[in-house]
Amino acid sequence: MHVTPAVVAEEYEWTLERADVVVPLVNDTRDHLGDLFGVDVDAIDERAYREAVEAVFADGDRAVNVAALVRLLRDLDVEGDYPGFVVDELLGRELAGMLAGDQPLRLLAEATFHVADVRTHGAAGDAAGADDLDAALAAGVQTRLPGWPWQADESPFGLEREGRRR
Repeated sequence: MHVTPAVVAEEYEWTLERADVVVPLVNDTRDHLGDLFGVDVDAIDERAYREAVEAVFADGDRAVNVAALVRLLRDLDVEGDYPGFVVDELLGRELAGMLAGDQPLRLLAEATFHVADVRTHGAAGDAAGADDLDAALAAGVQTRLPGWPWQADESPFGLEREGRRR
């Protein structure tokens, strides 16, 4: 694979256009996790999804890596599927983390990838990595975007120094 600025632009456009599939998966994942943790989590809409994708691709260093992972997962197929199970999981988890941002969101997205992945099933004839790609997009975006109660307030663990919060 040869990744160029044109390839990054193509994968950006493809990822934006995937909103109709990813947004319902984000909201399904948020509902499922909210039920598990006993909290209400705000739903997202296509606009929020698109803004998150735009923010990710606005960072050129992140964009080139995200585009490469998206392209790999779009085309990844392994005869018999199961032998490729590990690689599509690895790539999907990494993509979810990259989309979410820095720690601790990165780790949360990687964990959420597995939740979204077991709730996602590609269509017959899709490449093996296709459902992992959708799960990764959903996990990364849902983690990146606000809507969880714990995100509403400033962390109580920030230390104050000389009257300023650090």
